Amino acid sequence: MEPTTKKKVRLEALPDLLTVREVADILRVSPLTIKRWGKRGKLPAIRINSRGDRRYKKEAVLWLLGMQAKEE
Repeated sequence: MEPTTKKKVRLEALPDLLTVREVADILRVSPLTIKRWGKRGKLPAIRINSRGDRRYKKEAVLWLLGMQAKEE
């Protein structure tokens, strides 16, 4: 069995808007969980482009982690 390599996430290096996959990696949950949280209002998504791709504010993700006050 190979040891798992954990990616170090530098929060200051993250963009202001994060993809579903980036948020899922940071919070260590499934991308489907992130989408569900968006539908329930726990983590509001911003819809971009004609496909309606989801993006999440870095501040909202940090707030979920208890690292900053949510600004809204």
